[in-house]
Amino acid sequence: MWERIACSILALVATVHCFSADTTGRQALSAHPIAGNDVLAQAIESIDLTSTSHVDACRVFHGRGGLHEGYEHLTLDYFRPVFLLTSFKHVSDDEVSSYQAALEEKCHSQGQLLNLVYQCRAQTGNTTTTVLVGEIPNPHIVTESNGANKYIVQLGKHQNHGLFLDMANGRSWLESKCRSGDFSSVLNLFSYTCAFSVAACNGGADLVVNLDMSKGALKVGQRNHEINGVAKRAKFLSHNLFKSWGKLKRLGPFDCVVVDPPSYQKGSFVAEKDYVKVIRRLPSLVAPNGCALLCLNAPELDTVWLKSQVRDAAPELVFVERIPNPPSFESAFPERALKVLLFEYIPAGID
Repeated sequence: MWERIACSILALVATVHCFSADTTGRQALSAHPIAGNDVLAQAIESIDLTSTSHVDACRVFHGRGGLHEGYEHLTLDYFRPVFLLTSFKHVSDDEVSSYQAALEEKCHSQGQLLNLVYQCRAQTGNTTTTVLVGEIPNPHIVTESNGANKYIVQLGKHQNHGLFLDMANGRSWLESKCRSGDFSSVLNLFSYTCAFSVAACNGGADLVVNLDMSKGALKVGQRNHEINGVAKRAKFLSHNLFKSWGKLKRLGPFDCVVVDPPSYQKGSFVAEKDYVKVIRRLPSLVAPNGCALLCLNAPELDTVWLKSQVRDAAPELVFVERIPNPPSFESAFPERALKVLLFEYIPAGID
């Protein structure tokens, strides 16, 4: 019991200091003393919109991590200049209004106007999104890496918003590897809006190949590269991965292959049965001594499962480390949270 209480306190500190210890190098929304029993209200009270630190996108409160009993259904994100409140179960209008009022008070006290979007994801496939107050910029562009990497986000249109905040450390890791010269070519599978590719190109990669079946997501990805001035170093393939191995092999081998699939997407990818099909092909796509960054966001599948898939299907891929999630995504159940595992490809006969 005391361990869980201690973890809850640490998680609240991480929430209050949003990304302050993150390897992306971004500074936090500055913290203030907290009071009261409502931990989401405490997180709101800690926000400092007048800070000179460059924070465009971060998680302010992570109830989904299971460290705040009774708040597991709530998250609060900040995509400058818009707050996004998300609930994974039905909540009363009064509860939503109370958090809106707290945010309005906080913004008003700092000379800011509130822009707030509320998204209810209580039922699978039936997400509702409402602009409660203010407006969403169009285009809505946020940044990472101290303002260097620009991304388009779409808070009012889709369940996913164009930038996964829990993957910030993965993007930072890839950018640093490209900047150091370790990677010059990257294959980005299930690329979505190509945030990994932007980070790699801005880090100095000569070529990044992005593949995703969604033409709409790739179109946003192309715009992301245009606003970053790196479009000439990226390719965009709107293909079915499982019918594209030959084409990818001809484009490779790559210094790094990023695999970041959906955990369950009916008709295209189900992690439990399809991930191994991708792993089996990696030795033909990764350069010797290159890396594969394997991401898994299925709560029911843990790191042991993913490592066993690699061991059985591609034993030449040697586990190196797990990239930690940002502190603001602290979880009581790390194996149910996002898992980002790094492997090195060491072919037989190479020491």
